[in-house]
Amino acid sequence: MKTFVSKLRPTPAQVACLSETVETCRQRYNHALSERKTAYQERGESIGFARQCASLPMLKREVPHLQRVHSQVVQDVVRRGDRAFQAFFRRVNAGEKAGYPRCKGRDRYDSFTYPRWGNGVKREQGRLVLSKIGALRLHNDRPVEGTPNICIIVRNADGWYAHIVCDVAPSPLPPTGKSVGIDVGLESFATLSNGVQIANPRSYRVAERTLKQAQRRLARRVKGSNRSRKARTLLANAHLKVKRARWDFAHTIARAPVNEDDHLAVEKLNIRGMVRNHPLAKSISDAGWGIFLNILLAKAARAGRVVVAVNPAGTSHICARCGESVPKRRAVHWHSCPYCGCELHRDHNAALTILKKCGGAAFGEAQPLGGPQNREPHRL
Repeated sequence: MKTFVSKLRPTPAQVACLSETVETCRQRYNHALSERKTAYQERGESIGFARQCASLPMLKREVPHLQRVHSQVVQDVVRRGDRAFQAFFRRVNAGEKAGYPRCKGRDRYDSFTYPRWGNGVKREQGRLVLSKIGALRLHNDRPVEGTPNICIIVRNADGWYAHIVCDVAPSPLPPTGKSVGIDVGLESFATLSNGVQIANPRSYRVAERTLKQAQRRLARRVKGSNRSRKARTLLANAHLKVKRARWDFAHTIARAPVNEDDHLAVEKLNIRGMVRNHPLAKSISDAGWGIFLNILLAKAARAGRVVVAVNPAGTSHICARCGESVPKRRAVHWHSCPYCGCELHRDHNAALTILKKCGGAAFGEAQPLGGPQNREPHRL
């Protein structure tokens, strides 16, 4: 599966229809949650997805504006509520923090889905035709590949977008006979076992001053005023720019190791637990390790590459050459092994150890960096 995102160019009348559809879906979602909660509290019943869908035809006769939304879209809204409760019960059974499904506020629901391509959604003459809405102009950055299955219409701060999910056949790359270990960090975003260091872009830190100014501008506005709405849009656009920069960087960086190596060894990180460390939480979230690893897995699966997750315990403090434990010195980035005398950068040593732990065939060919004189990180 692959998702292609295209910007929509709707007319003012179509924008009104899109906004009305989102608002109707939000109200239906809240009604579906309230219906389940009331049925359980008053009668001890558990209402499922099938029963709620069966009641939709009668509900449409009672609520006229529900008829202006395609039937498949309304059913998907009910399915979203069902998935929310399934996730809630899964967390309860696992002993995790549950979080009961909540109703969505006006600014908390920004998308609706056509679950079947050809049933309410299709492409004709370069336009996206949506049932009950019309033919919308589509700005294509690249052609859509494969067979379209699902279409999700999303409202962002800078306009409306169509996310078209397609079935795309794998396109395996020719084997290279190489393996690589990847160690992610904060000083450098990633260090590879072949000696390449990728600088951390720190997208949020770079834009932090702009974001603070936009947040203060919003705080000074009177709530509900036009100036408050405009300030909120400017703040949302600033955050959206940071998000897109982070995603673009992750896609760019993940492409090179997939193209060049057959086997990739990465750290199996508990990122959710790591962000509980208050002094480092913002930097860890800014780095976007989870986004990078998910994109790397998706690209590797499509290219026929193998990705192995390795327990990161001890990777920075075990000599990649002799396997002996190196004294733990957090403040020292370059250190010499007291046993074999090999001088390694801490992150490069971790990347080599990750590759060794998964049994990488190319470990013996990887050479450590020359020493402290080569500290300048390399960019891909």
